[in-house]
Amino acid sequence: MTVLVAYVPTPEGDAAFTAGLAEAARRRERLVLLNTPREGAPVSAEMAAADAVAAMVERGAAAGVAVEVRQDAHAGDLADEVVRVAEAVDASVIVIGLRRRSPVGKLIMGSAAQRILLDADRPVLAVKP
Repeated sequence: MTVLVAYVPTPEGDAAFTAGLAEAARRRERLVLLNTPREGAPVSAEMAAADAVAAMVERGAAAGVAVEVRQDAHAGDLADEVVRVAEAVDASVIVIGLRRRSPVGKLIMGSAAQRILLDADRPVLAVKP
């Protein structure tokens, strides 16, 4: 089985990676780090820098956890992509980072985290920085 971490280079993403790494070590499972930019975007703030990704892979190795990085672009909704990849890798748990949003902000902008929590057919660990 696998621990899937949905990662963006933010404090929330860093918290998700840290929690996912601890969960993978505890379960003795590999970790899949999903860092996926939107397809067709010329520049993406969601894409982690190569040195940051290398540092996460090294942290995994130091913890005895194999880290697989997936950075393929996705089309459509990010929540759908996370749920799709979780099924494809047979994830035992999905780890996501949460940020604080007002109820009005959630109503207007929606929430990928909320969609993942509602749509996933496996456990979701949601963490805050």
